[in-house]
Amino acid sequence: MPPTDTMPPAATDEVPAEAVTPLMRGIAVLRRLTEADGTLSPSELERATGLARSTVDRVTATLARMGYVRLDGRDAVLTPRVMELGNAYLAALRLPGLLGGHADALADALDESVSLAVPDRDGIRFLHQATRRRAMSLSFRIGDLLPAERTAPGSLFAAGWSEAEWARWRERRAADPEHRGFPAVPPLDAGRATGDGDGGSDDFEERARQARAQGWALDDQLIEPGLVALAVPVRAPDGSVACAASVVSHTSRHSAASLRDTLLPRLRETVAAMERELVRAQEAPPKADVPSPAPLAAWTAASKQELGREFIESLARGLTVLTAFGEGRAELTLSAAAEATGLARATARRALITLEHLGYVASEGRAFRLTPRVLALGYPPLSRTTLPRIAAPHLATLAARVHDSASLAVLAGDDIQYTARVATTRVMSVNITTGTRLPAYATALGRVMLAGLPPAERHARLARTELRPLTPHTVTGPAELTALLDRVADQGHALVEEELEEGLRSLAVPVHNGAGEVVAAVNVAMHTVRRSAEECLTDVLPELRAAVAGIEADLHIAGRFTRVPTS
Repeated sequence: MPPTDTMPPAATDEVPAEAVTPLMRGIAVLRRLTEADGTLSPSELERATGLARSTVDRVTATLARMGYVRLDGRDAVLTPRVMELGNAYLAALRLPGLLGGHADALADALDESVSLAVPDRDGIRFLHQATRRRAMSLSFRIGDLLPAERTAPGSLFAAGWSEAEWARWRERRAADPEHRGFPAVPPLDAGRATGDGDGGSDDFEERARQARAQGWALDDQLIEPGLVALAVPVRAPDGSVACAASVVSHTSRHSAASLRDTLLPRLRETVAAMERELVRAQEAPPKADVPSPAPLAAWTAASKQELGREFIESLARGLTVLTAFGEGRAELTLSAAAEATGLARATARRALITLEHLGYVASEGRAFRLTPRVLALGYPPLSRTTLPRIAAPHLATLAARVHDSASLAVLAGDDIQYTARVATTRVMSVNITTGTRLPAYATALGRVMLAGLPPAERHARLARTELRPLTPHTVTGPAELTALLDRVADQGHALVEEELEEGLRSLAVPVHNGAGEVVAAVNVAMHTVRRSAEECLTDVLPELRAAVAGIEADLHIAGRFTRVPTS
């Protein structure tokens, strides 16, 4: 069987005597869920991993307790919380935070997709994507693994390979000539798999030599027909290749030659700016933000006591070792990892030994660091998630707890637009569907979002809006509405009664992104006979705030290194 992203080559070696078997099993489940785009039933996991059903159930129960998996009916579903593992690697590496803005600006200037990638053994893995929205757009995701020989960055990285690394690549290629171990790319057919023009040994080695000599590399439809790319190495201050920046286009816009001739100077300018950024970062290293160790030991012990044998404490603690790394903590000694997690040195040591065996951690001397393979633990299927998808399970829980409809909406001009909704099955319920637009000034959802705007923008919106009475209760006076929005901003919620429609009461709370900006709102809507206004505030508002807190927590994790669309 060829090595794949779900079976790291390191894992084919003899298992160390001190390896933590439950941690290996838990990671196997996460890998299989990632490979299946985030969702598998327990029976499918049983077949995919070869684990006993009872083991699969205990692993998924533990991952659910950690917030990494949601048990949705018969399925186990990856949640945004699992992205904190990949975020630990990206934060420790610092490259997305330092260079991502430059990549985004270049993508806007060229109107082409721009990517940042790093080597992962004899493949490449994406760290950052600035894509264009077109009918034919780039489908690769952050964390996706591609074979080096079918990419422009791969030629740049291979230019520095040792003979041992070339030997490993030849072994992998012989075992998997069609690239079926790389699910992110279409497999080669038998004819292309054996041809030098499509990544064969002689062809790839020659392209690597050319990349070393000229300082750039081209991908002329190596991944699939029509796709072309140009890549330039981004060098760290010590001269090593930190990552590769690439511009990706389609042959309907550029041939490989025109891509090089037209865009190479602009790409080199951006790479030079990126390299200056890395020099500045080296001169001002980040301050380590070491997490408090106390909660972990207490949390795992409490979880074990509550769930008993269904909670695998060694799995939870082993995965948490990955999150000990981060910005300012790119490398950790065993003592530092134990201190950051609150684990005993022996426990942290066994976890690090296991993670190194599986290829997620590398060591040099006494220091450990994360490898790009950590991104394989859930990141690809979640790196393009949206706010409605993040909110959906929280809305379902909220609706079930309050027994009324719950919705998510965003501002769309002077209106609100519903982007996610969970309705109740009452005989008399609020009949609104996803996509519905309503005037923002007369709705609770609209008011909490308007209240979250800077005062000048809020005033400008109200000034251009026609404030029409929709019911006898609708507030239409600009001064009165301004005072209402000021009060909403202070109290953090809005309660609107019969202003949109007689008999309808709505309570809403804003949703903030990681920067503290209001990007959406969640409400509970009901008929006025269901509850009084006071009961809404005492019974519903705490549940509503709890649901929004869950949405925000997931949004902050998912949005740390990716852009999360609000609709």
